[in-house]
Parts: sequence; structure tokens; C-alpha cells
Amino acid sequence: MRKLSLVLGLCVSLVAAGAATAWAASNENADVQMLMQEVKALKAKLAEMDQLKKQVAELEKKLGESNKKQEKLAERSARTEEVLITKAEKPSINIGGALRFNYRDSSFNDAQKAKGGDGLFDIFRLNVDGKYNDLIISAEYRWYSYMNVIHHGWIGYDFTENTQGQVGVTKVPFGLLPYASHNYWFGVPYYLGLADDYDMGAKLKYTPGPWDLRFAFFKNGEWGSPSDLDRYSFDVVTVGDQQNEETNTINARVAYTFKPAKDTSIEVGVSGLVGQLYNNTTDGFGTRWAAGPHAKAQFGPFGVEAEAIWYQYDPNNPAGISDDTVLLGAFGSSYLVASEATVLVGNLSYDVPVEWGPVTGLQFYNDFSTSLKDQSGWADSYINTLGCLISSGPVYTYVDLVMGKNMVWLGGPSDALAQGDPDAEWTAMFNVNVGYYF
Repeated sequence: MRKLSLVLGLCVSLVAAGAATAWAASNENADVQMLMQEVKALKAKLAEMDQLKKQVAELEKKLGESNKKQEKLAERSARTEEVLITKAEKPSINIGGALRFNYRDSSFNDAQKAKGGDGLFDIFRLNVDGKYNDLIISAEYRWYSYMNVIHHGWIGYDFTENTQGQVGVTKVPFGLLPYASHNYWFGVPYYLGLADDYDMGAKLKYTPGPWDLRFAFFKNGEWGSPSDLDRYSFDVVTVGDQQNEETNTINARVAYTFKPAKDTSIEVGVSGLVGQLYNNTTDGFGTRWAAGPHAKAQFGPFGVEAEAIWYQYDPNNPAGISDDTVLLGAFGSSYLVASEATVLVGNLSYDVPVEWGPVTGLQFYNDFSTSLKDQSGWADSYINTLGCLISSGPVYTYVDLVMGKNMVWLGGPSDALAQGDPDAEWTAMFNVNVGYYF
């Protein structure tokens, strides 16, 4: 029994020891598995960290490239700003001009008719136009075969987008602009100093929207010397006993443009001037004034222009010098004009685009103008011009049939724009002007 008990106890001990060993082994396997799982988890995290490192590296690379682009853009912007500043500091100057020739055949010039007309040098002109920030310069000088003259020359400033000031020899703001005619020879207002006139003074232009407002003060004519007849603009001049000159003139022009339909534009306006006439003999002042409405319209290719001007000179002449006339001059010559008259203008035009080799456009026109003198018994003056402007790139050709009655430079008497000749007949001149403009 005792041996059996010992055997049973030994068996129980062995079983217990085996169970303990098995339990220990079981626990050790569980720990290993846990460690393996942790290792796997760590490896997964390491893999994620490697991926994150790659993403961070890619982002840093892109950020570096972006910084380089920003630096390049900043550098380019700085260079652009530097260029703009440099450009703003340097004035922009444009040089242009023209070379023109005439062919002329006149009914009132016997020698010209016998030769079949004359070919004449007209002008060589030089234009300079520039801009420095808001400062502007514009000038034109002309060389004729018999005189050299300034056409215009002024310095301007753009106060705002719609407001500009000009000082110098600048265009008188009066009547139809830019011209009161279409042809090369112009019309009656030009020869009375009431169109395409340039004087020495200051002008202000204000052009908000459809409005065109111009105000000016002119001290005198362009040269400042009333005895110099070599001039482009017709002014009151001094020759012999005619000693009046223009001074202290105020001009105003107001116009409004309507556009009631496509390809339709209508401008209506009114102009006025008032100034003094200084007489070098009496050392006294007379007066002069002019005023009138004007309108022009474009209906597609068809154009219409109309103008009426009333003017009066009231000179302070010495005894023996008539107040019924004043002396005007330009282009090396002078003539008397009526002190009071009504001037009428009526012009028609029609534009035709063409493709004839170098010819790209034709403008047909008829310009009519007259001076109706207030003095009883004085003969009125007339110009009518039928013509065509041929456009060929930089070459422009005027082909005009100019007809006149009691008109200076058209076969009329020397006092054609003053008393005139009641028995005067119509004269004619065929004129072709070819000009290359650059």
C-alpha cells in the first residue's frame, strides 16, 4: 500500500510537472506571437513612415520648384518695372512729314494754258510728335519753293483722360474741324482766317463723352510779327498805311455728337471769338468778332457739312484810312477783305472703298463756300470745288476742278474779297496734288 501511494504520488507529481511545463510553454508561445505581432505592427508603421518620408520629400521638392518660380517671377516683374520706369523716363518721339507736288492748268493764266499747264513743287514738311508721361509736343515746319514757315508748334499736358492743355502755336478752335472742306485748295473761310488757322496762345480741350469743348486765348498771330507775310495762316497784317494787327483774342467752341444709328454720326456745334485790333499808327485799339453754328454728319459712306459765320472788324484807323476793309495776308502776299460779311459753307462727300492695285479708296466731294458782304453794292465771292481724293497707302492724290468768282488766287481782282467786281465771271483751275506722307 505504501509503495502504491508512493507510485501514485510520483505520478501525480509528474502530471503536475507536465501540466506546469505545458502551461509555461503555452504562455511562452503566446508571448512570441504577441512579439511577432508587435514587430509586424512596427514594420507596418516603418513602411508608413517611409511612405510619409517620400511624400514629404516630394512636397519639399515641389515647394523648392515653386519658390524658384516665384523668384523668377519676382525677378521678371522687377525687370519689367525697371523697363517701364526707363520708358517713362524717356520721351517717345515720332518723326513724320510729307513731300508734295502739283500739276495746275488755269483758265485765267494764258501762259499756263498755252503750255498745257505747269508742274510745280508744292512742299516738303517735317512733323515731330512726342510724349513724355503726360507731357506732349507737336510741331510741323514747311518748306515751300518761295518761303519757309511754321505750321504749328505747341507743348501740351494731359491733366486727365478728357482734359488737355496746349501752349504755343496751336490751332484756333473755330467752326468745322479739322477742316471746313475736303479739297486741296480749301474754301472761303480759310482765306478769311476763319478755318485751319494757327495762332500763338494757350488752349484747353475738354472732351467728356459726346461733348467737345475748347477754349483758347491767343496773344497774336503765329510769328508775333504782323509785317511778316511769309506765314501759313491768314491773319490781319501790316503793310503800308494798313497798320492793324490781331491781339488778345478769346475763342470758344462747343460741339455735341449724336450717334442715332449704326454707321451714323451727327455733330452740331457753335463757335465764337472776340478780340482786339491794335493800330500801330493811332496807338489805339479796335475790335473784331466772329460767330456761327456748324454741323457735320456721316451716314455710312455719305457725308454732309454745313456752316454759317458772321464776322465784323471795327478798326481804329487814322483819318483817311477806310474802316470798310482790313488787310489779311499769308503765303508772301496780302489783300483787302470786307470788314463785315456773312460766310456760308455747304459740302458733300461720298467714300468708295476699292481694290485697284495700290489704290484702296476714293472720296468724291463737292465743296461750296461764299462770302456775302454787308456793304451795299459790293460783289459777293464764291468758290466751288468738284473733286476726288485717291488713297494709295501713304500716297494721297487730290484731283480738283476749282471754280471761283471774285476770289483771290483764282483770277479775281485784287480786292476780290472786299469790294470785288460786279461784272466778274467764273474762272476755273484744274489742280492735281500728289503727296507722299511718312
